[in-house]
Amino acid sequence: MDRKPIEAILFDLDNTLIETALASRVAIEKTNDYLQKTRGLDDVSLGHISEKFKHKLQHETFDPTSGGSIDELRVDHWEQSIQEVAGSCTRSLADKCYYLWKSSRLELLSLSPETCALLEALRTRYKLLLLTNGETQTQREKIIATNCEKFFDFIVVGGEFPEQKPAVSIFNHCFTVLGVEAKRCVMVGDSLDTDILGGFDAGVRATVWIKNSGASQDVCTAKPDYTIPTVLDLPGILVELNEYNVP
Repeated sequence: MDRKPIEAILFDLDNTLIETALASRVAIEKTNDYLQKTRGLDDVSLGHISEKFKHKLQHETFDPTSGGSIDELRVDHWEQSIQEVAGSCTRSLADKCYYLWKSSRLELLSLSPETCALLEALRTRYKLLLLTNGETQTQREKIIATNCEKFFDFIVVGGEFPEQKPAVSIFNHCFTVLGVEAKRCVMVGDSLDTDILGGFDAGVRATVWIKNSGASQDVCTAKPDYTIPTVLDLPGILVELNEYNVP
């Protein structure tokens, strides 16, 4: 194994540093409560609406040059999901559901004190870069809500580039702005098919998979070098790589 020192760590955001999946579930529950009170829908119908919304969210395609906004698109998701189950939905109801879901989710997103302490400690020794996939507005809103900019030397949002993870091009951009070779970097993330595969293809020194409740379980041709349940266990991996001495 290459024993040249690691100089930088690349972190994913969602379900790696922040519990996005949990926040999304709670936000859905709050929106369901609102729909139950305003439309009198039963639990089965609410469950169907939620599943339809999540499906549309997971498979959405957004073109920022189309003239619309990501907010408008996601109001559409709620309107269509409610119509498909309940038969009708006013635009104002869909608008209320979307902004309730969005604001509730953002309010719940945060870096834990332990994660903040970890990032502060790591930054004394390494360059840190946040590499997150997703639409620009959505991811930037999460970054602002979690106040995480201060922990990173650079932030790279996939929606601002022609290709997102696992494309090698966006990883190469990260290495360029860091001024660090790929083999001097570690990639940490919860998705096998974006974080781990992308890091592997880009030639990083090691990939670390955060296998938590929100982790991507997709079949992936690249296997992580290390698997841990939480980012807080990362120092142990760095010790194993002979790169980090625990105080």
